[in-house]
Amino acid sequence: MATYVIVHGAWGGSAGWTPTAERLRAAGHAVYTPTLTGLGQRKHLFSGAINLSTHVQDVAGVIESENLRDFVLVGHSYGGMVITGVADRIPDRIKQLIYVDACLPNDGESLNDVLPKNSFPKITDGYILPTWLKPNTPPPHDVPMPAKCFSEKISLKNPAREKIPSTYILTVDPGKQPQDDLFYPCYQRAKSFGWPTMIMTGPHNVQWTEPRVLVKYLEQAAAHPEHAASRN
Repeated sequence: MATYVIVHGAWGGSAGWTPTAERLRAAGHAVYTPTLTGLGQRKHLFSGAINLSTHVQDVAGVIESENLRDFVLVGHSYGGMVITGVADRIPDRIKQLIYVDACLPNDGESLNDVLPKNSFPKITDGYILPTWLKPNTPPPHDVPMPAKCFSEKISLKNPAREKIPSTYILTVDPGKQPQDDLFYPCYQRAKSFGWPTMIMTGPHNVQWTEPRVLVKYLEQAAAHPEHAASRN
């Protein structure tokens, strides 16, 4: 059985991953789903000063306080930026990285550098408003995202990070082609690193719509962590 630490994406929180986490636990795995500062149930801590470094520290703090080792670190969407930063900080604790339709940055890149321009709503008063959120939407629901999380460039200086076995899972909407997905360039980057890659049919937020299938993909990826490719 594996231990998973799952990092959610932008605007959301860990509650969106509850169905997936419950199924993983039912299968005998240990699962941690930290919520990033200013989001989800921690939205009361929102501040325009929150950035990518804040969220990297959030996750690293959970790992260190729980004394986790030999675990699988999963990042979804924006969470890919976060887990990359965590891996650079504490690579010796991590057994494997799994990116689920997620950002995969190189040193010196921000999320705004990694994804196509004009992919998100404009910045308003230091945050990016989830314009798709309808009034009176019951919780859990998305909340404003601190804009600095998207603009801060990641600093990757630890070569040990490059030795962590890593897998990329691209999610593709039914009827669409892989190249239609917003994160397809990150999937291609993972392939260029020599990582194992997988394509799962489903929307970007498969943790909402296909948790049972997603669990199978996560278990399959974690069962074969032996492939570690250098990024050089």
